Amino acid sequence: MRIRRVQPADLEALLQLCREHAAFEGATYVEHGQRQALPAALFGAAPALHGWVVEGDSELAGYMTATLDYATWDARRFVHMDCLYLRPAYRRAGLGRRFIEELRRFAAAQGCAEIQWQTPADNADAIAFYRRIGARGKAKQRFLLDVGTPA
Repeated sequence: MRIRRVQPADLEALLQLCREHAAFEGATYVEHGQRQALPAALFGAAPALHGWVVEGDSELAGYMTATLDYATWDARRFVHMDCLYLRPAYRRAGLGRRFIEELRRFAAAQGCAEIQWQTPADNADAIAFYRRIGARGKAKQRFLLDVGTPA
């Protein structure tokens, strides 16, 4: 199995993985133009989103996405891992660890000393995995505020 950057030809499979990821987290995946917006975000001249997939024998086994962000308190850039999802049949095979190692290399290449992310508080398997790889938790509540439809 090979981890590689997301390619334009992966877009439909990536969207399906996003739907599965939302269902896994008990969230609703609302279709609102992702198919049209993601190419520019992932493949534009200055990508807003960086993505990787893992290729299985006949399908994509999972994906990981990240953005570059800036921390005011630390006055430095960091990588924010937005999503990491593996289909159930591919879990516990070392792929999550391989994804994280790929993200570490990306962060280092971007001059970032830290990766941050969040996971649902009830995702015990993910929390245990993150602790096994040496990540430390930071209790916070995540909030979302709708600002209306973009023009």
